[in-house]
Amino acid sequence: MDVLEAQEHLQVIRTLMERAVLYRRALAPTALATGTVGTVAALTGTCYLHGTPAHFVVFWLSAAVVALVLAAVIIRRQALRETEPFWSVPTRRVLSALWPPLAGGVLAAGALLALPTGGAMVALILPPIWMVLYGCAMQAAGFFMQRGIRLLGLVFIVMGALWPLAEPVLQQWMPPYETGHFSMGLMFGVGHLAYGAYLKLTEPKAGA
Repeated sequence: MDVLEAQEHLQVIRTLMERAVLYRRALAPTALATGTVGTVAALTGTCYLHGTPAHFVVFWLSAAVVALVLAAVIIRRQALRETEPFWSVPTRRVLSALWPPLAGGVLAAGALLALPTGGAMVALILPPIWMVLYGCAMQAAGFFMQRGIRLLGLVFIVMGALWPLAEPVLQQWMPPYETGHFSMGLMFGVGHLAYGAYLKLTEPKAGA
């Protein structure tokens, strides 16, 4: 059984290496779509949503679901265009690496909401936690993909670790909920847009 698993693992890595250009092309529109959702959500939240911690959490988890659905649609269209199966072994491996840190983000949100004294501080505490966990997810998925994903994950981890130092400065100009929306928009919105633009601009030309 161990030998079969090792052979399957090597086959997955070989497949991903052979299709590196294809997956890179799929990552660019996925990152741009995710970044657009994050940016629009941040602007919407900053302007109109200053309610409760539950509102903040539900709002951003809903934005994450929208981004995941868009990403799935884009990846499926790319697979159909290249006449490849959507639910392939490499896809399953990548998803198996992604889901534990992402699930941890949901659990962290639930735990903070359960605290009776959380209040508006939830909007300050959650963004760096989500940054670090998302970065861990990208690092895990990067084991089966190209190095750029791991670098993106490292950026999220470092920014998440340092972000609590920046939040007191931001609060001099904006209240906690606006600070939280700004934090999410900067990393999950603008960060993804920058990554998607980089991938698009440096995309290998067809036939190159």
